[in-house]
Amino acid sequence: MDRVQDEKKLPSHDDTFNPNFPSLHNVSEDSGPRNFMDPPASPFRLKADTSSDEALRQIRTANTISISPELFEKLYLTPQKAVKGDLRSTLANPTPVALLGFLLSCSPLACELMGWRGAGGNGAATLGSYYFFGGLLMTLGGILEFVLGNTFAFVVFCSYGGFWFTLGSTLTPFYDAYGAYAKDPTKPYEGLTSEGFHASFGFFLLFMGFLSLLYLICALRTNLVFVTIFFGLFMTFVILTGSYWNIAVNQGAVAARLQIASGAFAFLACLAGWWAFIIALRVCGSKLTVPGRWIFFAQMLASVDFPFQIPVGDISHLIRSGTEKAKDMERFSA
Repeated sequence: MDRVQDEKKLPSHDDTFNPNFPSLHNVSEDSGPRNFMDPPASPFRLKADTSSDEALRQIRTANTISISPELFEKLYLTPQKAVKGDLRSTLANPTPVALLGFLLSCSPLACELMGWRGAGGNGAATLGSYYFFGGLLMTLGGILEFVLGNTFAFVVFCSYGGFWFTLGSTLTPFYDAYGAYAKDPTKPYEGLTSEGFHASFGFFLLFMGFLSLLYLICALRTNLVFVTIFFGLFMTFVILTGSYWNIAVNQGAVAARLQIASGAFAFLACLAGWWAFIIALRVCGSKLTVPGRWIFFAQMLASVDFPFQIPVGDISHLIRSGTEKAKDMERFSA
């Protein structure tokens, strides 16, 4: 009878342990529900060189997903911050639409400032793009960056979106911004050529240049493409300020040359912007960069998982963050 009972005895958990299957041996009390159908609780990490198939497999099977700072920066163009929630895995990347708004308003304006093919008129011909591309899309993208917790991108996109709204409304007859400077109230368009209008509007351009300089300094913690964009915009605003102030003192020849120079720097910023846009659509893992319509191009390729890589020039490692320095100080003092 004892032998029969031993044969009918169920095997113990130790006898049937399968190292390839989740077990109570490696489930702690704080590791969540003990359901063998649940995936392992340990997080996976997506790196910049992770293939799309491997990334999708890990996303489908893992409880949590983390991406490398370099990959995050190419998607959102800002250093990664610790933000609670999973909105980044729920919402689309808003960076490309904000960049698109900037590019389709600034690129034509740059060509107009340089006078290509007889263009001119202070960009009045493309007034609609200032509202519906530059103003609307950049502000919308900035608000969505705010939702995702990207402070730098939020402030940059919303501030430049405000610039395009300001420029558009200044050139719109309904707001009569330049009409206040016209000597004849029945001819408000004469205000566009008045000394007072150009001297006054130059101050707005000057402080936009100062703002771009602050962004340029902050961009030293991101990548070379952003540095190129902000450098181009800084030079554009400063030189264009000189052009407006020279018009105010009847130095038309000097003002014309300065306007062409400002358009050239604006075009440089747009070239870098196009590259930034495509980076948002194609995640890549190179360290070199070329300025130009670079960011836009790279953003677009990242979104469709294009098979070749586009560099952005990651320089975030050159200037250490304040958090890293604080941690070093704590280790030294301990």
